[in-house]
Amino acid sequence: MNSIIEVRDLVKEYGDLVAVRGISFAVERGEIFGFLGPNGAGKTTTINILCTLLAPTSGSAVLDGCDVVKNRERVRESIGLVFQDPSLDDRLTARENLEFHAYAYRVPKDERSERIREVLEMVELLDRSKDRVETFSGGMKRRLEIARGLLHYPKVLFLDEPTIGLDPQTRNSIWSYIHDLKKRHDITIFLTTHYMDEAENCSRIAIIDYGEIIAMDTPEGLKGQVGGDVVKVTTEDDVEAERVLIEDFGVTMIQDRECLCFEVESGERFIPRFIRDFPVAVSSISLHRPTLDDVFLKLTGHEIRPEGADSKADVRAFLRGRRGPARR
Repeated sequence: MNSIIEVRDLVKEYGDLVAVRGISFAVERGEIFGFLGPNGAGKTTTINILCTLLAPTSGSAVLDGCDVVKNRERVRESIGLVFQDPSLDDRLTARENLEFHAYAYRVPKDERSERIREVLEMVELLDRSKDRVETFSGGMKRRLEIARGLLHYPKVLFLDEPTIGLDPQTRNSIWSYIHDLKKRHDITIFLTTHYMDEAENCSRIAIIDYGEIIAMDTPEGLKGQVGGDVVKVTTEDDVEAERVLIEDFGVTMIQDRECLCFEVESGERFIPRFIRDFPVAVSSISLHRPTLDDVFLKLTGHEIRPEGADSKADVRAFLRGRRGPARR
Protein backbone atom coordinates (compact mmCIF):
# COMPACT_ATOMS: atom_id res chain seq x y z
CA MET A 1 0.00 0.00 0.00
CA ASN A 2 1.25 3.49 -0.86
CA SER A 3 -1.20 5.89 0.75
CA ILE A 4 -0.96 9.63 0.20
CA ILE A 5 -3.93 10.30 2.53
CA GLU A 6 -4.52 8.40 5.76
CA VAL A 7 -7.50 9.17 7.99
CA ARG A 8 -7.95 7.44 11.35
CA ASP A 9 -10.98 7.69 13.67
CA LEU A 10 -11.76 11.23 12.49
CA VAL A 11 -14.42 13.09 14.46
CA LYS A 12 -15.78 16.60 13.99
CA GLU A 13 -18.33 18.04 16.40
CA TYR A 14 -20.16 21.36 16.37
CA GLY A 15 -21.57 21.54 19.87
CA ASP A 16 -24.20 18.79 20.06
CA LEU A 17 -23.99 18.12 16.32
CA VAL A 18 -21.60 15.35 15.26
CA ALA A 19 -20.79 15.99 11.59
CA VAL A 20 -18.17 13.25 11.21
CA ARG A 21 -18.37 10.10 13.34
CA GLY A 22 -14.99 8.40 13.66
CA ILE A 23 -14.33 7.62 10.01
CA SER A 24 -11.17 5.90 8.75
CA PHE A 25 -9.95 5.46 5.18
CA ALA A 26 -6.87 5.75 3.00
CA VAL A 27 -6.34 7.14 -0.49
CA GLU A 28 -3.58 5.64 -2.62
CA ARG A 29 -1.15 7.71 -4.65
CA GLY A 30 -2.31 8.28 -8.19
CA GLU A 31 -5.87 7.09 -7.74
CA ILE A 32 -9.11 8.95 -8.32
CA PHE A 33 -11.04 8.67 -5.07
CA GLY A 34 -14.68 9.68 -4.87
CA PHE A 35 -16.76 10.78 -1.88
CA LEU A 36 -20.52 10.35 -2.37
CA GLY A 37 -23.18 11.50 0.05
CA PRO A 38 -26.20 13.78 0.42
CA ASN A 39 -26.35 17.19 2.09
CA GLY A 40 -25.24 16.94 5.70
CA ALA A 41 -23.50 13.60 5.22
CA GLY A 42 -20.14 14.94 6.39
CA LYS A 43 -18.12 14.74 3.22
CA THR A 44 -17.51 18.49 2.84
CA THR A 45 -16.51 18.67 6.50
CA THR A 46 -14.03 15.84 5.91
CA ILE A 47 -12.53 17.55 2.87
CA ASN A 48 -12.24 20.83 4.77
CA ILE A 49 -10.29 19.04 7.49
CA LEU A 50 -7.98 17.45 4.91
CA CYS A 51 -7.45 20.87 3.32
CA THR A 52 -6.64 22.43 6.73
CA LEU A 53 -9.73 24.65 6.70
CA LEU A 54 -11.13 22.95 9.80
CA ALA A 55 -9.50 21.30 12.80
CA PRO A 56 -10.85 17.88 13.80
CA THR A 57 -12.35 17.33 17.23
CA SER A 58 -10.39 14.08 17.51
CA GLY A 59 -8.67 11.51 15.35
CA SER A 60 -5.94 12.14 12.81
CA ALA A 61 -5.45 12.92 9.12
CA VAL A 62 -2.13 12.75 7.30
CA LEU A 63 -1.55 14.00 3.74
CA ASP A 64 1.71 13.19 1.95
CA GLY A 65 3.31 12.38 5.30
CA CYS A 66 2.22 15.63 6.95
CA ASP A 67 -0.29 15.94 9.77
CA VAL A 68 -3.04 18.32 8.65
CA VAL A 69 -3.10 20.03 12.07
CA LYS A 70 0.60 20.14 12.93
CA ASN A 71 1.93 20.84 9.42
CA ARG A 72 -0.75 23.01 7.82
CA GLU A 73 1.57 24.99 5.55
CA ARG A 74 3.29 21.90 4.13
CA VAL A 75 -0.10 20.32 3.49
CA ARG A 76 -1.34 23.44 1.70
CA GLU A 77 1.71 23.43 -0.56
CA SER A 78 0.80 19.89 -1.67
CA ILE A 79 -2.85 20.38 -2.58
CA GLY A 80 -5.04 22.10 -5.12
CA LEU A 81 -8.65 23.06 -4.50
CA VAL A 82 -11.64 23.57 -6.75
CA PHE A 83 -14.62 24.65 -4.66
CA GLN A 84 -18.21 24.95 -5.74
CA ASP A 85 -18.25 28.52 -4.45
CA PRO A 86 -16.60 31.02 -6.85
CA SER A 87 -13.35 32.58 -5.65
CA LEU A 88 -12.12 34.34 -8.79
CA ASP A 89 -11.37 38.06 -8.88
CA ASP A 90 -13.91 39.42 -11.34
CA ARG A 91 -11.92 42.63 -11.83
CA LEU A 92 -8.91 40.76 -13.22
CA THR A 93 -8.58 39.07 -16.58
CA ALA A 94 -8.52 35.29 -16.88
CA ARG A 95 -4.75 35.35 -17.40
CA GLU A 96 -4.20 37.69 -14.46
CA ASN A 97 -6.16 35.37 -12.17
CA LEU A 98 -3.95 32.48 -13.24
CA GLU A 99 -0.77 34.52 -12.98
CA PHE A 100 -1.61 35.45 -9.39
CA HIS A 101 -2.31 31.81 -8.57
CA ALA A 102 0.96 30.69 -10.19
CA TYR A 103 2.84 33.31 -8.16
CA ALA A 104 1.13 32.32 -4.89
CA TYR A 105 1.87 28.65 -5.47
CA ARG A 106 5.48 29.30 -6.45
CA VAL A 107 5.24 27.94 -9.99
CA PRO A 108 8.71 28.55 -11.51
CA LYS A 109 8.66 31.77 -13.50
CA ASP A 110 9.97 30.15 -16.70
CA GLU A 111 7.06 27.63 -16.66
CA ARG A 112 4.16 29.98 -15.90
CA SER A 113 3.29 31.12 -19.42
CA GLU A 114 3.24 27.60 -20.87
CA ARG A 115 1.16 26.19 -18.01
CA ILE A 116 -1.32 29.06 -18.24
CA ARG A 117 -1.64 28.57 -21.99
CA GLU A 118 -2.11 24.82 -21.50
CA VAL A 119 -4.94 25.06 -18.98
CA LEU A 120 -6.70 27.92 -20.78
CA GLU A 121 -6.65 25.89 -23.99
CA MET A 122 -7.99 22.85 -22.14
CA VAL A 123 -11.06 24.76 -20.90
CA GLU A 124 -11.46 26.57 -24.24
CA LEU A 125 -10.80 30.04 -22.82
CA LEU A 126 -7.51 30.82 -24.54
CA ASP A 127 -9.17 33.38 -26.80
CA ARG A 128 -10.69 35.09 -23.73
CA SER A 129 -7.47 35.21 -21.69
CA LYS A 130 -7.28 39.02 -21.81
CA ASP A 131 -10.94 39.59 -20.93
CA ARG A 132 -12.08 40.48 -17.44
CA VAL A 133 -13.77 37.65 -15.58
CA GLU A 134 -16.76 39.89 -14.84
CA THR A 135 -17.69 39.52 -18.52
CA PHE A 136 -17.74 35.71 -18.31
CA SER A 137 -20.83 33.54 -18.07
CA GLY A 138 -21.27 31.23 -15.08
CA GLY A 139 -20.06 28.25 -17.07
CA MET A 140 -16.96 30.08 -18.25
CA LYS A 141 -16.11 31.09 -14.69
CA ARG A 142 -16.43 27.47 -13.60
CA ARG A 143 -14.07 26.34 -16.34
CA LEU A 144 -11.54 28.96 -15.24
CA GLU A 145 -11.81 27.76 -11.63
CA ILE A 146 -10.94 24.26 -12.76
CA ALA A 147 -8.04 25.53 -14.88
CA ARG A 148 -6.70 27.40 -11.87
CA GLY A 149 -6.90 24.33 -9.64
CA LEU A 150 -4.84 22.31 -12.13
CA LEU A 151 -2.27 25.00 -12.83
CA HIS A 152 0.39 24.14 -10.24
CA TYR A 153 0.24 20.33 -10.65
CA PRO A 154 -0.61 19.57 -7.00
CA LYS A 155 0.12 16.18 -5.46
CA VAL A 156 -3.54 15.97 -4.41
CA LEU A 157 -6.27 17.84 -6.25
CA PHE A 158 -9.54 18.25 -4.34
CA LEU A 159 -12.56 18.73 -6.59
CA ASP A 160 -15.87 19.59 -4.94
CA GLU A 161 -18.54 18.98 -7.58
CA PRO A 162 -15.95 19.73 -10.29
CA THR A 163 -18.22 19.92 -13.33
CA ILE A 164 -21.47 21.19 -11.83
CA GLY A 165 -23.24 23.54 -14.22
CA LEU A 166 -21.15 22.53 -17.23
CA ASP A 167 -22.56 21.11 -20.45
CA PRO A 168 -21.86 17.42 -21.24
CA GLN A 169 -19.24 18.22 -23.90
CA THR A 170 -17.23 20.43 -21.52
CA ARG A 171 -17.60 17.87 -18.72
CA ASN A 172 -16.13 15.18 -20.97
CA SER A 173 -13.31 17.51 -21.99
CA ILE A 174 -12.48 18.28 -18.36
CA TRP A 175 -12.41 14.61 -17.42
CA SER A 176 -10.22 13.69 -20.40
CA TYR A 177 -7.73 16.32 -19.26
CA ILE A 178 -7.88 15.19 -15.63
CA HIS A 179 -7.14 11.59 -16.62
CA ASP A 180 -4.27 12.71 -18.83
CA LEU A 181 -2.87 15.03 -16.16
CA LYS A 182 -3.02 12.28 -13.54
CA LYS A 183 -1.23 9.88 -15.85
CA ARG A 184 1.53 12.32 -16.80
CA HIS A 185 2.13 13.84 -13.36
CA ASP A 186 0.88 11.12 -10.99
CA ILE A 187 -1.63 13.47 -9.36
CA THR A 188 -4.09 12.03 -6.85
CA ILE A 189 -7.68 13.20 -7.34
CA PHE A 190 -10.13 13.43 -4.43
CA LEU A 191 -13.59 14.47 -5.55
CA THR A 192 -17.16 14.85 -4.44
CA THR A 193 -19.96 14.62 -6.95
CA HIS A 194 -23.66 13.94 -7.25
CA TYR A 195 -23.29 12.90 -10.89
CA MET A 196 -23.30 9.11 -10.73
CA ASP A 197 -21.86 8.82 -14.24
CA GLU A 198 -19.01 11.06 -13.10
CA ALA A 199 -18.34 8.76 -10.14
CA GLU A 200 -17.63 6.00 -12.67
CA ASN A 201 -14.34 7.80 -13.30
CA CYS A 202 -13.19 6.92 -9.77
CA SER A 203 -10.80 4.13 -8.91
CA ARG A 204 -12.70 3.74 -5.62
CA ILE A 205 -15.73 5.35 -4.03
CA ALA A 206 -16.59 5.93 -0.37
CA ILE A 207 -20.29 6.38 0.39
CA ILE A 208 -20.79 8.55 3.48
CA ASP A 209 -24.08 9.18 5.24
CA TYR A 210 -24.82 10.80 8.62
CA GLY A 211 -21.10 11.22 9.22
CA GLU A 212 -20.19 7.56 8.72
CA ILE A 213 -18.65 5.70 5.79
CA ILE A 214 -21.09 2.91 5.03
CA ALA A 215 -19.37 1.39 2.00
CA MET A 216 -16.10 1.73 0.09
CA ASP A 217 -15.07 -0.16 -3.03
CA THR A 218 -14.54 0.14 -6.75
CA PRO A 219 -17.61 1.21 -8.78
CA GLU A 220 -18.05 -2.37 -10.03
CA GLY A 221 -17.57 -3.78 -6.54
CA LEU A 222 -20.24 -1.47 -5.16
CA LYS A 223 -22.68 -2.32 -7.93
CA GLY A 224 -22.09 -5.98 -7.18
CA GLN A 225 -23.55 -5.40 -3.70
CA VAL A 226 -26.98 -4.70 -5.19
CA GLY A 227 -27.25 -8.35 -6.12
CA GLY A 228 -29.09 -8.79 -9.39
CA ASP A 229 -31.12 -6.90 -11.94
CA VAL A 230 -33.32 -4.06 -10.69
CA VAL A 231 -37.02 -4.15 -11.53
CA LYS A 232 -39.30 -1.11 -11.08
CA VAL A 233 -43.07 -1.54 -11.10
CA THR A 234 -46.12 0.69 -10.68
CA THR A 235 -49.49 -0.90 -9.98
CA GLU A 236 -53.10 -0.02 -9.19
CA ASP A 237 -52.58 -1.10 -5.55
CA ASP A 238 -48.95 -0.74 -4.45
CA VAL A 239 -49.63 -1.83 -0.85
CA GLU A 240 -51.12 -5.17 -1.92
CA ALA A 241 -48.54 -5.52 -4.69
CA GLU A 242 -45.64 -5.11 -2.25
CA ARG A 243 -47.14 -7.76 0.05
CA VAL A 244 -47.45 -10.24 -2.81
CA LEU A 245 -43.94 -9.50 -4.04
CA ILE A 246 -42.44 -10.20 -0.62
CA GLU A 247 -44.60 -13.16 0.45
CA ASP A 248 -45.24 -14.97 -2.84
CA PHE A 249 -42.29 -13.95 -5.04
CA GLY A 250 -39.71 -13.72 -2.28
CA VAL A 251 -38.05 -10.55 -3.57
CA THR A 252 -36.02 -7.99 -1.59
CA MET A 253 -37.53 -4.54 -1.83
CA ILE A 254 -35.41 -1.43 -2.41
CA GLN A 255 -36.85 1.80 -1.03
CA ASP A 256 -38.07 4.13 -3.77
CA ARG A 257 -40.57 6.95 -3.36
CA GLU A 258 -41.98 6.76 -6.89
CA CYS A 259 -42.54 3.04 -7.47
CA LEU A 260 -42.06 -0.50 -6.20
CA CYS A 261 -38.40 -1.38 -6.67
CA PHE A 262 -36.74 -4.74 -6.08
CA GLU A 263 -33.85 -6.88 -7.25
CA VAL A 264 -33.93 -10.31 -8.89
CA GLU A 265 -31.54 -12.67 -10.58
CA SER A 266 -31.99 -13.10 -14.34
CA GLY A 267 -34.56 -10.38 -14.80
CA GLU A 268 -35.28 -11.37 -18.39
CA ARG A 269 -36.58 -14.74 -17.12
CA PHE A 270 -38.38 -13.27 -14.12
CA ILE A 271 -40.53 -10.72 -15.97
CA PRO A 272 -42.57 -13.15 -18.14
CA ARG A 273 -43.48 -15.23 -15.06
CA PHE A 274 -44.21 -12.08 -13.09
CA ILE A 275 -46.60 -10.70 -15.72
CA ARG A 276 -48.33 -14.06 -16.07
CA ASP A 277 -48.84 -14.82 -12.35
CA PHE A 278 -49.04 -11.43 -10.62
CA PRO A 279 -52.56 -10.86 -9.19
CA VAL A 280 -52.44 -7.03 -9.09
CA ALA A 281 -52.92 -4.95 -12.25
CA VAL A 282 -49.55 -3.58 -13.43
CA SER A 283 -49.39 -0.05 -14.86
CA SER A 284 -45.70 -0.08 -15.86
CA ILE A 285 -42.60 -2.19 -15.50
CA SER A 286 -38.91 -1.63 -16.28
CA LEU A 287 -35.69 -3.60 -15.92
CA HIS A 288 -32.08 -2.44 -15.73
CA ARG A 289 -28.70 -3.57 -14.54
CA PRO A 290 -27.51 -2.17 -11.18
CA THR A 291 -26.08 1.35 -11.25
CA LEU A 292 -24.40 3.49 -8.61
CA ASP A 293 -27.78 5.14 -8.05
CA ASP A 294 -29.15 1.74 -7.06
CA VAL A 295 -26.21 1.14 -4.75
CA PHE A 296 -26.69 4.47 -3.01
CA LEU A 297 -30.42 3.94 -2.66
CA LYS A 298 -29.98 0.44 -1.23
CA LEU A 299 -27.27 1.37 1.27
CA THR A 300 -28.75 4.66 2.51
CA GLY A 301 -32.48 4.25 1.92
CA HIS A 302 -32.71 7.53 0.02
CA GLU A 303 -31.61 9.07 -3.25
CA ILE A 304 -28.59 11.32 -3.47
CA ARG A 305 -29.33 15.04 -3.72
CA PRO A 306 -27.26 17.83 -5.25
CA GLU A 307 -24.96 19.68 -2.90
CA GLY A 308 -25.20 23.33 -1.98
CA ALA A 309 -22.21 25.58 -2.55
CA ASP A 310 -19.43 25.70 0.01
CA SER A 311 -19.08 28.67 2.28
CA LYS A 312 -17.20 31.65 0.91
CA ALA A 313 -15.60 31.89 4.32
CA ASP A 314 -13.96 28.52 3.76
CA VAL A 315 -12.46 29.71 0.49
CA ARG A 316 -11.21 32.95 2.03
CA ALA A 317 -9.76 31.07 4.98
CA PHE A 318 -7.68 28.93 2.66
CA LEU A 319 -6.49 31.86 0.56
CA ARG A 320 -5.52 33.79 3.70
CA GLY A 321 -3.45 30.81 4.72
CA ARG A 322 -1.12 31.10 1.71
CA ARG A 323 2.04 32.63 3.09
CA GLY A 324 5.69 32.84 2.23
CA PRO A 325 7.71 34.38 -0.59
CA ALA A 326 7.10 33.20 -4.12
CA ARG A 327 9.87 31.51 -6.03
CA ARG A 328 10.76 33.32 -9.23
